[in-house]
Amino acid sequence: MTVVTRASLQSPHFLARRVHSLLGLIPVGAFLLFHLWENSQSRFGAEHYNEYVVEKIRNINYVLLLEIFVIALPILFHGIYGVVIWWKGRRNVTTYRYFRNWMWWLQRISGLAVLAFLILHVGGTRILAIWDEGVAEDMFGHMESLFANPWYLTAYLLGLVLSVFHLANGLWSMSIVWGLTTTVRAQKIMQGFSAAVFLVVVALGIHGVLGFFTAS
Repeated sequence: MTVVTRASLQSPHFLARRVHSLLGLIPVGAFLLFHLWENSQSRFGAEHYNEYVVEKIRNINYVLLLEIFVIALPILFHGIYGVVIWWKGRRNVTTYRYFRNWMWWLQRISGLAVLAFLILHVGGTRILAIWDEGVAEDMFGHMESLFANPWYLTAYLLGLVLSVFHLANGLWSMSIVWGLTTTVRAQKIMQGFSAAVFLVVVALGIHGVLGFFTAS
């Protein structure tokens, strides 16, 4: 059990770990769920998707500022500090082959992969839409064309699975960091809950992808 002292509470690393953990859930994790729910609207077709999902978001007051300060900057902090945690941590899975040790390692690796995926996905959608009005007006058609490329589709599905894994596994570790699960039984219950979250959210994400194929 980790003993929390007054010195540790005043440590910048201690506070940064808590902020990093909290941002992973709100707003980063919350935005992931919202974004996948948005994509699931693809099953209603191009007109519905472009009008009620894309256009309404674009017309939100100060949407660019919200995207920068509520989404982009928290993701950057969470990602960059996650790299710091990985760099300072001991990568000893070959010596101590415990399940949770492997999960810690996979959490760090998945985080790096998700950062690369975000550059690919956001760059090819939201950033591109700023410069290309055709993409902005018909995001549904743009996503259809992207998913028609097997390489992009594979990268997207892999990024989706790793993103949801990072969120679900992060819920387990966050419950320990914040002292919500202090017993073995509570941690096992949280582990089962995290696994259920992973399956449900991945299914939601795949459902959204299928909508771009079936709606047409």
